[in-house]
Parts: sequence; structure tokens; C-alpha cells
Amino acid sequence: MQESQLARLNRAHQSIRDRVGTPVEIAIMLGSGLGHLAEAVEEATVIPYAEIAGFPVSTAPSHKGQLVIGTLFGRRVAVMQGRLHLYEGWSPRDIALAVYLLRRLGAPTLVVTNAAGGLNPDYRPGDVMLIEDHMNFTGLNPLVGPNDDEIGLRFPDMSRAYDPDLLRLTEKAVERAGQEVRRGIYVGILGPSLETSAERRFLRASGGDAVGMSTVTEVIAAVHAGMRVVGLSAITNAATGGPDQKPDTVEEVLANAAICGRKIAAILGELLPQLPSSGS
Repeated sequence: MQESQLARLNRAHQSIRDRVGTPVEIAIMLGSGLGHLAEAVEEATVIPYAEIAGFPVSTAPSHKGQLVIGTLFGRRVAVMQGRLHLYEGWSPRDIALAVYLLRRLGAPTLVVTNAAGGLNPDYRPGDVMLIEDHMNFTGLNPLVGPNDDEIGLRFPDMSRAYDPDLLRLTEKAVERAGQEVRRGIYVGILGPSLETSAERRFLRASGGDAVGMSTVTEVIAAVHAGMRVVGLSAITNAATGGPDQKPDTVEEVLANAAICGRKIAAILGELLPQLPSSGS
């Protein structure tokens, strides 16, 4: 018989509870090429995913696979340095477990970052996109199956998945940081193969501005758990599917993610002190 998600969560939390210390105010999930942001966490407690009971272990390139808990820009944070992906073979429930654990550690707010291809022809590699909304093209949902009412509602409303008030706070933080961001719609796909040119044109015609292989599963779980969400995409490659479409390489993606990472770090430096410390 399959272990319930609540039982898995309780077991994972129990295994690290004594190492966490005071409750976390903000959870941060770092995408491809952005893991270096975790190195700025002060007085850090580092917990490899393998040391969390029943927790999946990240296998994606550049993802260290560890939970970093400490202080960042004056706030008590839990940072996932390396996320989990469906394409690694993990189930949506596995990926949701990570989010539920962050919530159990106290965080009412999730800041999610990712590396994404630019479907919008106005976007350039190195741009940062503030996620206004998303479209789930993975064909999967972490809430399928029995619902644990102690975690969240059976039918969570996703119409304001990316909190409008936090979006406004982030835009002000962008201004103070002297940065520029795009605002757009993120499309999540299963991967790991990159999209065909025809698929990219279709996703753009469907309303997408950026495409990636993460985030949507985690945000669904976060909303389910009652968390408020802010999302930032690092645009790492042009993905318009047009006649000038060039092949993408992992090296190019990671190099552009590093450029975006510096911008995102500056934005978070202004944003984190302003984020509310409760879910209200």
C-alpha cells in the first residue's frame, strides 16, 4: 500500500526537525545555473537531500541537491539548492513533498526561480522574467489521488497562483535594484528533450512567453498548501521556433543563467526584506 503524502511529510520533517532551529520565514527554490545564490546564506545549516527521510535526490546538472537554512538579506530562509524534475523520473507527488516540507518548516511564502527559453521574440538571453501566470503542459498534476486535508484543499483555486500583491512588491524591488524585468506567462513542459520548433511556435501562439521543465508542479503544491508565490525566470536561450532558430546547448544555458543570477540576486536583496513574515 502506498504511503500517504502526509505520512511522508511527517517522516521527512521528523528526520531534520532538530537541525532546523527557528521557523523559516521565506522558502526559495533555485533553478538551473542559479544555485550559487545559496552560497550567500549566512550561519547556514546545510542538509543534503539524501539525509532527509524519504526525500528524492536531485540528479540534474548544476543542481547540488541540498537544503540550506539560515539568514539571507536579513530574513530566515530555507533554500533548495537544486530542485527535482519530472524528467528525472520523480513523480509529481515526490516534487510536491519538497514544497510541503518547506511549508512545514514555517515558510508562508515561496520564491521560485528557473531557467527558461524565451518564446517571446522580444526576449533576449540574459533577461529576467517576472512570472505573472503559468500554463501546465506536463500532462501531470501533483494533487491527483487521495487528498490530505491537513496539507490543503481538495480543489485549490489557481486563478491567482502568483500573488498579485507580491508581484507589485517585486516590481518595486526591481526598481530599487536598478534592474529591468519582463512580465509574462511561463509554460511548463515535461522534458527532458527540448521543444521542437513547431512546439515552440504552438506554445507562443497559446500565450506563453517562456518555457521550461519545472516550476508548475511546485507552484500547484505551494498553492495547495496555502503559500503565496513569487516567480522569476532566467531567460537562457531564444526559443521562438522561427527560421533563425539555433540549436541550444547546456553550456550556453548555464552561462546565461549565471548572468541572470546576478540580476536576480540584486532583486532578492531588495525584495526579501519587504516580504511579509506571515501568510496574511
